[in-house]
Amino acid sequence: MAANRRPTLADVAQEVGVSAKTVSRVLNGDGPVSPQTREQILAAVAKLNFQPNLMARNIRVGGPDTTVGLVIPDLGNPFFGAVAGSIEDTVRDRGLTLLMGSSADDPHRERELTEKFLARRVSILMLVPSVGADHSHLKPHRAGGLPVVFIDRPGMSLAADSVVSSNRAGAHDGVSHLIAHGHRRIGFIGDLPPNLYTRRERLKGYRSALEEAGLTYDRSLVANAHSQNTAASATSQLLDQANPPTALFAGNNMVALGIITELSRSKRKDIAFVAFDDVPLAEVLEPALTVVAQNPEEIGRAAAVAALARLDGDRSRARTITVPTRLIIRGSGERSATIRR
Repeated sequence: MAANRRPTLADVAQEVGVSAKTVSRVLNGDGPVSPQTREQILAAVAKLNFQPNLMARNIRVGGPDTTVGLVIPDLGNPFFGAVAGSIEDTVRDRGLTLLMGSSADDPHRERELTEKFLARRVSILMLVPSVGADHSHLKPHRAGGLPVVFIDRPGMSLAADSVVSSNRAGAHDGVSHLIAHGHRRIGFIGDLPPNLYTRRERLKGYRSALEEAGLTYDRSLVANAHSQNTAASATSQLLDQANPPTALFAGNNMVALGIITELSRSKRKDIAFVAFDDVPLAEVLEPALTVVAQNPEEIGRAAAVAALARLDGDRSRARTITVPTRLIIRGSGERSATIRR
């Protein structure tokens, strides 16, 4: 056998002097083989470092793969990384391996990744839906027993389990906290596109907090951004208004990083600031960042538990699991509105 070639089932069979079918029987435990032959085959497997092609076997016998397919929008976002890590920890105990890909929030790319996972007959399919994606193509798979779970956002045109954060309530808590510290003009910088589920829910929470306090919703205080750079630019534009906000609410962690960058660059220490979702090193900033913290580990765990229950035969109606957020007070959201530039 060539040194640069992966060993095959035929190589193991040749090493022992038996048929490939006999090797397959030993590895799959699905046929009679003498103890002596079994020992020889297992020794050859170890010697050649042979790795069975589980995907090929599962396709051949019509069974599912021992993998979980996960589609997320951004591999570099710490939030989704934490969700994925928790899913992996949970499914590992069931002998399942997590496979992950990024859709870049593109519905076409999401569909391509989904089809690739389906082609290898994953045991579970989990995805963070892209804006504009249509999931009706998954109906036959869902009807056939494939567990499908949407994470962070509900899917479209498919009845399947979803696990989301308490987006509206969390944003309401964060904005109410700023109002309690005397702020009446509070800027909101949300994600793009504007019809993104999490962005819409958090804006509703922002608006409900204003309404509850008897404050008028001012469209000029609402901006959009999808990256750290665009969030920094949006922050600058809001603060350059004739009647600027005295406080800012960030719709997600990437927006929060952009706001932090701009406030530092412009040396603005008079602006109160609360972010939805925590960011790395939030506690070492000056002042430390007050956040409405999600629980990505619990989101991932809940999604995995729901999927495993479906794998075990749960055929109850699709449900939405809402994971609570919590306000963490650290300093940036407690600046008084009386401080001016």
